[in-house]
Amino acid sequence: MTPEIKTRIEQIHRGEVPEGYKKGKLGIVPDEWENIAFSTLFTSTSDYTDDLEKYPLYSLTIEDGITPKTKRYERSHLVKKEDSYKIVKPNDYAYNPMNLRFGAVARHKGNISVVVSGYYDIFTTVHKSDLPFMDSFLTCGMMVTYYNRISTGSLVEKQRVHFSQFLDFALPLPPLTERAKIATILTTQDRVIELKGNLLAEKQRQKKYLMQQLLTGKKRLPGFNEEWEIKPLKHISEKQKKKNLCFQYSLVFSNSAQHGIILQDQEFDKEIANGERIDRYYIVVPGAFVYNPRISVTAPCGPINVNDTGEIGIMSPLYTVFIILFSDINQDYMKYYFQSSCWHKYVKGVANYGARHDRISISDEDFFAMPINLPPNEEQAAIAEVLSTADCEIDLLRQSIEQEKQKKKALMQLLLTGIVRVNTWMKKR
Repeated sequence: MTPEIKTRIEQIHRGEVPEGYKKGKLGIVPDEWENIAFSTLFTSTSDYTDDLEKYPLYSLTIEDGITPKTKRYERSHLVKKEDSYKIVKPNDYAYNPMNLRFGAVARHKGNISVVVSGYYDIFTTVHKSDLPFMDSFLTCGMMVTYYNRISTGSLVEKQRVHFSQFLDFALPLPPLTERAKIATILTTQDRVIELKGNLLAEKQRQKKYLMQQLLTGKKRLPGFNEEWEIKPLKHISEKQKKKNLCFQYSLVFSNSAQHGIILQDQEFDKEIANGERIDRYYIVVPGAFVYNPRISVTAPCGPINVNDTGEIGIMSPLYTVFIILFSDINQDYMKYYFQSSCWHKYVKGVANYGARHDRISISDEDFFAMPINLPPNEEQAAIAEVLSTADCEIDLLRQSIEQEKQKKKALMQLLLTGIVRVNTWMKKR
């Protein structure tokens, strides 16, 4: 960062307007950036249909943009016959008037037309070259702030930005040629993130393959050729029956597929957590495994996670807690076993499918009857080490992707406000 840019940023942080800049609706911007009416930049493309056989049903999320509607959240059966869906063509934008203030607006980057709820507003850019720029501009922090400022509605949770309001926006923007150059810079950064994301997906695929091969004995590590045993889980584990009866423990754990077993952040009353008495919670010691017997069909891994926090805590009686009884069974080996397809396949074979189509349950009897492939202890440790190395590579790649995303966020803040001009950036490169 040049001294000039650093000084400019410091001035803006102090509320000062640097030379060559002015105050606009979105903050401080270059003098030559003029207010441009959105009605000259975008046009409505709302076409209706009821033909769900011809057009796949999609939805919009902040994380994934315009994406296929999952079975779990598919609600087409609730739509009245007279209601219609809106067609979203490739490169059309869509937003829900009530969710725009959260930054939920995205371009359909697929190559076929799809449909979304008729409640969405659908539009596209007048200038095709504006598409990459608007991908970033319409979702940047200053625009989200602006959406919230102009949204209407008596109830906060139902405030919205109607499309007529959206087209009435007149906001300071760089000229079309500068918008295209800004988009090129941000798109290049997007490409870096995408390539690393593809590499992450490949690393995850490789780990999944390794787990399938190593944990079933289809592939043996060099130096190991002894026979494996197969034992039911009930012969090597014990279900935790001890509860927090005397309130001796107050650390409350939560369990998720993404983060594993972690301490909950909330401050709980001495005796109450999540509306339940914590004297009924199970005690979870370091090394104990936890799973939810009522799980999702779409993610039937439980998840079964191990308490590696080093703390003794407690967990809701909705969960099943168990410990491995024998020291010659490697804890990390078991952790990976419960992440593998061995567990997935077993679940599908013994699961009870209830009234809810998206949920299944497993009885304790069936769960603890699960057969476990057990190589000798030394081979368990070696397998766990190989998979742990794969995990480290995946974690490092995730961190790198997060750094690239933060870099893009910083670039957006600098370029979309004109704090750094494109010509200056190009010279730096």
